[in-house]
Amino acid sequence: MIERDYYEILGVSRSATQEEIKRAYRKLALKYHPDRNPDDKKAEEKFKEASEAYEVLSDPEKRQIYDQFGHEGLKGTGFTGFHGFEDIFSSFGDIFGEFFGFGSRSRTGPVRGDDLRYNLEITFEEAAFGKEVELEIPRTVRCDICGGSGAKPGTSPTLCPMCGGRGQVTRNQGFFSISTTCPSCRGSGQIISDPCPSCGGSGRTKKKRKVSLKIPPGVDTGSRLRLRGEGEAGERGGPPGDLYVVIHVKPHDIFEREGDDIFCKIPISFATAALGGKVEVPTLEGSEFIQIKRGTQSGEIFRLKGKGIPRLRGYGRGDEIIQVFISVPKKLTKRQEELLREFAALEKEKHSGGAEREKSFFKKMWG
Repeated sequence: MIERDYYEILGVSRSATQEEIKRAYRKLALKYHPDRNPDDKKAEEKFKEASEAYEVLSDPEKRQIYDQFGHEGLKGTGFTGFHGFEDIFSSFGDIFGEFFGFGSRSRTGPVRGDDLRYNLEITFEEAAFGKEVELEIPRTVRCDICGGSGAKPGTSPTLCPMCGGRGQVTRNQGFFSISTTCPSCRGSGQIISDPCPSCGGSGRTKKKRKVSLKIPPGVDTGSRLRLRGEGEAGERGGPPGDLYVVIHVKPHDIFEREGDDIFCKIPISFATAALGGKVEVPTLEGSEFIQIKRGTQSGEIFRLKGKGIPRLRGYGRGDEIIQVFISVPKKLTKRQEELLREFAALEKEKHSGGAEREKSFFKKMWG
């Protein structure tokens, strides 16, 4: 019998991560699950085939052996695949509970709180040099009145009579037992007969909390900063989630950012471009002078070392890149116009052979 490649069965590459392998198996398991395909032998075989592939590729040691020696190598480890649904369900109790909601795991234990996201807009300079800000975050916190129990002070929750405190009720279906959330206690395993008047029995209340955030130098739009434990309160004594602050940087009037470098365009006069000279340019920390050499052309680049953005995960700073362009005045004084005409005449005299060369050029082009 030809044994199919496990990667091919799950539809993943040989370099797939464990998360990619898990997602691929979940998709196939949902598609070919026996409960969804009653009396379908083909679906049953595909379900077992996918489970066998996942059992090997989700185990780093077995996967390494399989990658090196294939199916024959696995036989030396005692692995012979699955022969029935009991094998599959016993091997994947946790993952089937996660995928399909059945199994024996209790849902009455502590539950971690949800994470929160906060979008924060900052200036270009604040992104470059960092800043400490205070944020006011609305979130759920543990109820101070009942201590998170949900019961009125002086009373206590009672065990759910329907599920016996498990938070799940079980029913038999087909080859296996399916556990679903208890409809009486909604998975908590407890019944609150006399709820807390402050939180209404949830054990949590909404409050605004001020938190301090240090924005490190060098952040950019899309950077995420995590504040541990500043998210939503957990349930049944579970830890709180985290707060993720997502940075959005306002555009700057002069500078644009390219990685850790900043870029700007600076106008210079024709006289400065021709004769050279010093030009004042803006930086993130004031202004500086750069030397323009004689004969500078429009579009030329100048670089100020270490005047860019501090590197977020490293040392030093990027550069400031300055591109100059020649600014042509729209209005001239009479004297300026006289001088320019004189300059143009001198240029024409200097290149007196230019007209003849131009005629010769077009004659060659068009015959």
